[in-house]
Amino acid sequence: MTYKDLRGFIAEVEKVNLLRHIHGAHPNLEIGGITEVAAQLPECPALLFDRIVGYPAGFRIFTNPINTPQRAALALGIDPKLRPVEALQAWMKKRLNLKIHRPVTVKDAPFLENSDEGEAVDLGKFPVPVWHRSDGGPYIGSGSIIVMRDPDTGWINASIYRVQVHGKNKVTVQFDHPGRHGAIIAKKYWDQGKPCPIVVVNGEDPALFIAGFESLPSGYSEFDFAGAIREEPVELCLGPKTGLPIPAHAEIILEGVFQPATGETLMEGPFGEFTGYYASERRPLPIMEVDAIHYRNDPVLLGSPPLKPPRHHCGLPFRGAGIWSNLENSGITDVVGVWQHVSSLMTVVSLKQRYDGHAKRAGLVAAGNAYMGRIVVVVDEDIDPSNINDVMWAIATRSEPSETVDIIRNGWSSTLDPRIPPWEKEKGITSHSKMIINACRPFSWISQFPRTTAMSPEEAREIEDKWLGAITGRNDVP
Repeated sequence: MTYKDLRGFIAEVEKVNLLRHIHGAHPNLEIGGITEVAAQLPECPALLFDRIVGYPAGFRIFTNPINTPQRAALALGIDPKLRPVEALQAWMKKRLNLKIHRPVTVKDAPFLENSDEGEAVDLGKFPVPVWHRSDGGPYIGSGSIIVMRDPDTGWINASIYRVQVHGKNKVTVQFDHPGRHGAIIAKKYWDQGKPCPIVVVNGEDPALFIAGFESLPSGYSEFDFAGAIREEPVELCLGPKTGLPIPAHAEIILEGVFQPATGETLMEGPFGEFTGYYASERRPLPIMEVDAIHYRNDPVLLGSPPLKPPRHHCGLPFRGAGIWSNLENSGITDVVGVWQHVSSLMTVVSLKQRYDGHAKRAGLVAAGNAYMGRIVVVVDEDIDPSNINDVMWAIATRSEPSETVDIIRNGWSSTLDPRIPPWEKEKGITSHSKMIINACRPFSWISQFPRTTAMSPEEAREIEDKWLGAITGRNDVP
């Protein structure tokens, strides 16, 4: 891996000219607004904010970290010059053969360069953005890892949950639903009448950020997974207050206790979700009392606020990789690629048809595994599933709505789904319908289907390899 921490990754992004330095922005809506506008640009640059209004120079915020396939590949230790679908396939292969690297404990850590405890704790010293106009307040945790220890087994959970600031020394942590590992661990302490020790890790390296998003089974360590991505152990340092293991090279650490839900609460939210909507209103949540803040010199807060689709946290659709694996494990042969658009809400499967019903079979498997997604499109092997224009061309020229569209009812969705009525959610109904579009050439007369004028993917790749730099005027493109 070419980077050791978030700063090292930022340096790698700058080497390929995809980092922009922004000075003089305000944390109230302006940093979030600049982040959103930048995410709409074709190159979607990463942003490093400094000299933030109202704060000393050196207190920085880094946003749009891995929003492109190239930066996501860089974070995963994969060749960033690969085409998007090739990079996703490379990640699938790497993930299948990951070798566990257990973390190592160190006695000293960069995050201990500065420490504030007790009365000195003041979260207001850090530039914490209000990301979206209707958010309930500033969120220090839009890409932060929450570290907790299971009191029964000692298992360390280090997943990503959102964290809202409510004053000098209080934050709320939102677990989404009681089935989340963090919520389960906290309840175990509360059932014993104890507060739950907790650490909020801000400014972790991208391998840890990606590991925090993974849906790992109970008992599995995100630190192990991040070490497998990095192909070297994660260095951890025990927190002075909680004794919890903390990534040694993280930027800003909050140590404290999570008070029982039966005690004082604070109103959390709302917060803009990845669907591009506000899925829930303010609600009372338990409080984390921050006993200590540790931070590096010139700390960098990692910001990854959910944005309206198609902008997404990660440039590679990890859920799409899971669907690709599900297709292959179900015996669906000749899958050329899988991609997801609209922040994973639309899934596209590209395959080489071998028999009548091949495309339908693939579409049904994909629909059954598409979390919240209402649309599944199956295309031929000459269509790049990561290119939405290519996909729409296939839909417009190869599908016949009266013949090649199927509707599946009672499909897998979520309370975050904006289309499910509130009164249905109150009854616990969180399912929806899914549309499968067969945008492949009709198999029964595929040999008679008109030939395309476009180059094959192989021909296009040959031209790109030789001439893309000259066409774009850039030497750093594949």
